[in-house]
Amino acid sequence: MTTLKDQPWSDRLRCPLCESEIVADDSSLRCQGCEASFPVSRGVPLLLHESFSVFDADDVASATATKTARRGLRRLVPDVSDNPGAADRYADMARELMASTPEPLVLVVGAGEGGAGTETLSGPGVELVRSDVAIGPSTDLCLDAHRIPFADNTFDGLVAQAVLEHVADPYECVREFARVLKPGGVVYAETPFMQQVHMGAHDFTRFTPLGHRRLFRRFDELSSGVAVGPGSALAWSLVYFFVSFSRGRASRRLLNVGSRLAFFWLRYLDRFLVGSPAATDAAAGVFFMGRLSDGVLSDRELLDLYPGSIT
Repeated sequence: MTTLKDQPWSDRLRCPLCESEIVADDSSLRCQGCEASFPVSRGVPLLLHESFSVFDADDVASATATKTARRGLRRLVPDVSDNPGAADRYADMARELMASTPEPLVLVVGAGEGGAGTETLSGPGVELVRSDVAIGPSTDLCLDAHRIPFADNTFDGLVAQAVLEHVADPYECVREFARVLKPGGVVYAETPFMQQVHMGAHDFTRFTPLGHRRLFRRFDELSSGVAVGPGSALAWSLVYFFVSFSRGRASRRLLNVGSRLAFFWLRYLDRFLVGSPAATDAAAGVFFMGRLSDGVLSDRELLDLYPGSIT
């Protein structure tokens, strides 16, 4: 059985409170600077603290139990969104990483149960460090993206798929992404644009395509565009429209399941729409892949990058 000390990245862990080195064993982690202690649950270090995060170790346990209970039920109801190009984009990211280093180390922020297409990234030679705010089937550690508990210049790549809408300050999180990436490191992010609230209170932000590009202004673009298209955006809207008529938990669940069954087919239209510039203005979600740069994209340069079509 692999322990934390056996992980090739364990010596790069840093205290999220004071950034000092951490001494790890199989039951806890202790900061050598401020002497803060962080628990290890089921072999997963919980590097969270209520002083900077809306999550703590107790939240992790409850979130994990909730995810486990809901996982089976979700599989019975069709998803209303499609991400047709994700696997190809992750394959592109893997090629970019392997061109720079033979054994790239990649941090996955918000790994959950594995996002669409991520299997094409986890190929031979690519070492993934899977993080989340709850313990899942393959979670390596729990962290808050506002304070990533790793030393500067640790990772060759970083993935944040459907994460930045759930953080209180996405700009601070992207600054953390840049800090823990090596010079020239590759970032890949997917973030909602035209999508309704999900995950309840833990849903804060949406980005237009240009707003998303500005979020990653310290990165040179490798590719960007529509991840989840207008068909999925329409399906989401219809589901939430009908759920709006509910007056209690039972009717909400009934309307949710019924409308998903009625409209899930709209997501398949995205396979024909995601490449259209006009689809950018109505996308459910957008993606960005880029390399960490020494420069910063100016707002004037940003305006010239508008990819959509003005109506």
